[in-house]
Amino acid sequence: MALNRRHFTKLALAFAAASRLDPAQAASEQTPRLDFGPPEPFSPEDLIVRARALAKSPYQAPPRPDPAIVQQIDYDAHGKLRYHKEAALWAQGPSPYPITFQHVGRYFPKTVKMHSVSGGKAREILYNPAYFMGGPDHIAAKLPAQPSAFAGFWVQEDRAKTLFDRSSGTRKDWKQREPWATFLGASYFRAVGELGQVGLSARGIALGPGTAQPEEFPDFTAFWFEPAKTPHDPVIVHALLDGPSLTGAYRFALSRNQGVVMEIRAYLTLRQPVERLGLAPLTSMFWYGEARKPEGIDWRPEVHDSDGLALWTGKGERIWRPLNNPKSTKVSSFIDDNPRGFGLMQRDRNVDHYLDGVLYHKRPSAWVEPIGAWGAGSVQLTELPTDDEIHDNIVAMWVPAEPTHAGKTYTLAYRLHWLADEPFPSPLARCVATRIGRGGQPGHPRPAGVRKFAVEFSGPPLAKLPFGTLPEAVITSSRGQLSKAMMEALPNDIAGHWRAVFDLTVDGTEPVEMRCYLKSGEKILSETWLYQYHPF
Repeated sequence: MALNRRHFTKLALAFAAASRLDPAQAASEQTPRLDFGPPEPFSPEDLIVRARALAKSPYQAPPRPDPAIVQQIDYDAHGKLRYHKEAALWAQGPSPYPITFQHVGRYFPKTVKMHSVSGGKAREILYNPAYFMGGPDHIAAKLPAQPSAFAGFWVQEDRAKTLFDRSSGTRKDWKQREPWATFLGASYFRAVGELGQVGLSARGIALGPGTAQPEEFPDFTAFWFEPAKTPHDPVIVHALLDGPSLTGAYRFALSRNQGVVMEIRAYLTLRQPVERLGLAPLTSMFWYGEARKPEGIDWRPEVHDSDGLALWTGKGERIWRPLNNPKSTKVSSFIDDNPRGFGLMQRDRNVDHYLDGVLYHKRPSAWVEPIGAWGAGSVQLTELPTDDEIHDNIVAMWVPAEPTHAGKTYTLAYRLHWLADEPFPSPLARCVATRIGRGGQPGHPRPAGVRKFAVEFSGPPLAKLPFGTLPEAVITSSRGQLSKAMMEALPNDIAGHWRAVFDLTVDGTEPVEMRCYLKSGEKILSETWLYQYHPF
């Protein structure tokens, strides 16, 4: 997916290290004053007009400071470019949420212009190398002051609030806490979930993931910031998107609550046709989970930022599609009309299932809530093969049914919820695990080409079944033969935790599309489990 997910993780670690700096050391470097350019008129409407006019001109890539120098700003060097918090936008108000900026580097080489907006006027925030505490010996000090070397920004926590740190026994203010929203690299952005962690990313647009052609990555080339009036109000961020195939004007309303909610409006114009136009895209990492783990691949039981795609269709069906790490690129399409929502979720919150200090069990889930009618199209899931956790290999996005063409415009609105779970949970029982093993019976030769599936469901509708009532599993597959189906309650004393167990006999290596849900009589008890099985 072009951007390595560890870029963000290492930057977060660098931020944490900077938070522990000796105050005398930080104070020893002169704190610069934030400088601005002259005021110019600004309005969201003008930005839309500008973006659509830009689509009629040939594409020009954003400026890049001296590539020979920027290439040397690797992980470690970039982590040392700590931003002076005293030079943050709104460090002293009026917004409760200061904004700090990120420097260009090997993995973020393109510049982005930053602006502060007040009273209908925008002033560019002028780049100054003194904003960053790398020191005179840092390789970045060799860059000229112009052009700008900003690459992205962080939205910091409320200036008026501190957080008690149990590990150190001290209270941390906004300068020592991690940011709650980050925009950095191409059109990527991410936010903190309600469990205090970052994980998967979102993008402004996705162009061609999973196609035979190289994926295109347009850039946010400029941002405009409007302050929140109170901690309960959103920070407003406007953005200009530009790429070879399209342009766009975006408005983000970023709200900090138990997690983060972003209300997003995008106005897009195509320069040329796009084979696969992905709107409201989410990008994540899935290496392996409980269903399949190659022998000896890693010591941890599971490694993933997300474990499944959740869908709430326009007709009201709830679907759970566990993620795969396939041997080759796979694209799955879930055709719909006016979807109610979809998201890449981290459902498994059991720390014993990860045993990792990076806290995979606290990774956020991200849910896309459409605003208005999106019409006909499909939620498309792209799964790429990966042999490590450092690569984002999962993309989920909405693809309109209508074909694209040069000059075509799109207006899109949605809310993006960064939480621990779906913001609108289903009353139905949900799938909580997918397990695969050898088919057949213990004590007998295990037949080739036979796999046993154990699909676990849990939830109130199952817990409320009368004693002695067995839920019925409705199971289908696109090919192969199903057999030995049975239902059993898990022996863990958790009411309403059942599993459907069955064998699948199949020849060949082509994927098998599988489907399962639970019912009692005519009453539906669970969401629908969809799974793409790759015979092995």
